[in-house]
Amino acid sequence: MQLYDRYLLPRLIDLACGLGEVMQARAQVVPLARGRVLEIGIGSGLNLSFYDPQRVEVVVGVDPSADMQRLARDRAARCQMPVEMIALELGQIQAEDASFDDIVCTFTLCTIPDAVAALGEMRRVLKPGGRLLFCEHGLAPDLSVVRWQKRLTPL
Repeated sequence: MQLYDRYLLPRLIDLACGLGEVMQARAQVVPLARGRVLEIGIGSGLNLSFYDPQRVEVVVGVDPSADMQRLARDRAARCQMPVEMIALELGQIQAEDASFDDIVCTFTLCTIPDAVAALGEMRRVLKPGGRLLFCEHGLAPDLSVVRWQKRLTPL
């Protein structure tokens, strides 16, 4: 199981989250970010190629999975802007209050056990006038896809 969790699962998530329509949705949201940006659930770094280096000072990523962060660091090495990772401890973002111009959150809230608390924490670190740029999903309109979504949810 450890080999699966460490090597196979991160790559499967990266593959599934990098499919066409998902990437198209990312391409509509991420380029809007500006200044000092916090990315919630940076995962494998799929959003990094969509940031506009002329508008973004730095992307600071947070993700509870060290294995996903490792994939993100590989992608970050190819970026034209600085990318940093910070810790998430006990549901708290290890950053000062009002320290980010924008927050990007794509296809992440479904993985957070207490989304309301997470949104409160995002609000804490967002500067006044800052923006939460997000793209999330819900249940699919196709009943057979909904069944698979419910089967996969515990995973």
